[in-house]
Amino acid sequence: MNISTRGRYAVRAMLDLALQSGGGPTLVRDISKRQGVSDLYLEQLFTRLKTAGLVRSTRGPKGGFMLAKLPSQIRLADILQVMEGSMAPVECVDDAMLCPRADSCITRKVWVDVKKALNGVLESTTLQDLVKRDERDEVGTREV
Repeated sequence: MNISTRGRYAVRAMLDLALQSGGGPTLVRDISKRQGVSDLYLEQLFTRLKTAGLVRSTRGPKGGFMLAKLPSQIRLADILQVMEGSMAPVECVDDAMLCPRADSCITRKVWVDVKKALNGVLESTTLQDLVKRDERDEVGTREV
């Protein structure tokens, strides 16, 4: 199971905003430079994140994007739900009707457990948690 580039870059961009929070809106081109992701691609991601209410934007010379909530209120699960949808490793976890063997399938039960474990980590990890991890980084380089 892989999280797509879209999901990974969205988490990185949101963390970048969290790290810059308090200083007003952040320009996409600045995030692009720091993260090594094209402006156009980030704009697409931010459009989805804005629709979901996770970021807000300001137009004009001092415009850009900022978090719509505090970093402590945005969970990784929120971001990845917008970008990826369900984190189920197989389709039958979310819809047992897809498989006639779902009720008796031993492996499906494992996949359900995998989804629960993954969701547990994503639900319990906020952008603020990642900011704190960055602050504890002894090397002092910021790679998100």
